[in-house]
Amino acid sequence: MAVNKVQTKNIVFGDNAIPFIGGPCVIESRDHCFGMAEQITEVVSKLNVPFIFKSSFDKANRTSISSYRGNGIEDGLKILEEIKNNFNIPVTTDIHLPEHANEVCDVVDIIQIPAFLCRQTDLLIAAAKTGKVINIKKGQFLSPYKVGNIIKKVQEAGNDNILITERGNTFGFDSLVTDLRSIPIMRQFGFPVIFDATHSAQIPGNHEKTTSGNREYIPSQTFAAVSSGADGIFMEVHDDVENALSDASTQWPISKLEKTLKSILAFRETYLKYG
Repeated sequence: MAVNKVQTKNIVFGDNAIPFIGGPCVIESRDHCFGMAEQITEVVSKLNVPFIFKSSFDKANRTSISSYRGNGIEDGLKILEEIKNNFNIPVTTDIHLPEHANEVCDVVDIIQIPAFLCRQTDLLIAAAKTGKVINIKKGQFLSPYKVGNIIKKVQEAGNDNILITERGNTFGFDSLVTDLRSIPIMRQFGFPVIFDATHSAQIPGNHEKTTSGNREYIPSQTFAAVSSGADGIFMEVHDDVENALSDASTQWPISKLEKTLKSILAFRETYLKYG
């Protein structure tokens, strides 16, 4: 089923290519962010994969008050803007308050709405009014059939540049499961669907002060999502996953990225031919 094409710069979602949204979960430092952007850009350039760099200036939804959150909106946006200009790539980050929308819109190309905030009307409207592409992560608590109401909020604010991201659903108390029917179901609303490969592998609340996860399931879930029609892949990537300051158990090692992307492209080609 065809969906509306959504474009930022020269990158098109909903076409034959499968764009990659990736980067470290949170901005740990300027040097680390630049290093990750350089390494990821090298890999995607080799494979001709459209790329949007992602990192968060603030992880407001942390398990513990002591968890690292980021370097803040002012410094974070400066780093993202430098990366955007230095590598000539689009960038994205997430926002948590309506007032963040106008602060980030001069820098980012895509505004990301966190899963837990996907129904916050004021946040959605503020983001929509910037005119930017809005990537809304479907809440872990939400049926894929219900995203139509979220989409309508953004459209009513005058914005049709919408992406929806699948990142799993809560199962019991401490697990997430990915029902891949969600991808074709949500595509029926007419907008591209992205698969969040890393957060779908989380085990929320499994540790006392952090979220854990099963990194080993990221490839199989991702390949299945591509085979189910996903229009793009979101994947947090790190060069030292065990010591990452956020979501250490589910970030994907940069050393494995090229091999994983090659497989994603192969599954995408098969889907376009036979899906």
